[in-house]
Amino acid sequence: MHSVLDFAHVLATRGLEAGDIAVDATTGNGHDTVALARAVGAEGQVFGIDVQADALDSTEDRLVDEGLEGPVTLLHAGHEHLADHLPSRVHGQVGAVMFNLGYLPGSASTLTTTPDTTIPALDAAMGVLRPGGVATVVLYTGHEGGADEAEAVDEWAAALPQEQFRALSYRFVNQRNDPPRLVAVEKRADGEAGTTDPAA
Repeated sequence: MHSVLDFAHVLATRGLEAGDIAVDATTGNGHDTVALARAVGAEGQVFGIDVQADALDSTEDRLVDEGLEGPVTLLHAGHEHLADHLPSRVHGQVGAVMFNLGYLPGSASTLTTTPDTTIPALDAAMGVLRPGGVATVVLYTGHEGGADEAEAVDEWAAALPQEQFRALSYRFVNQRNDPPRLVAVEKRADGEAGTTDPAA
């Protein structure tokens, strides 16, 4: 079985090709940004967003180490503003958006993501995705406020209209110490049937 983080990468990158556009809405230490940059190649474009300058610096260092800085544009902003900071030409053209919620690992900062900004950010992500595009959201419940944020994201995903989106939840149910969870959403292609039941 894939770990939650690995499965997020599988889902986010499986439909990306060289020249595509992707967004890392919470760059953190740059792991997701690197995965997206590899998937779209030098001809593609990745936009990495984070509200913390330390996160952007860490991401830039990782990209340089991997020789992947070329296709990446880093933006200092909160994820709820992602649509405002992306060029209008890419709206509706993004193949993948990745979110890794919680706090910046290894940082002294106590700043964490919250439903007040995360839910608007997810709504914005749905608007910039292309048909067939995927958004992944890795959730952590072990820190203060994390369980509330995970519940809010679960409720948001469950309320998405099935005619327009497919949403899944991926988690290990017998693991201790609050392991991360994953919510993923695929934007349906125009004209695609509104059910996943092949017998319907």
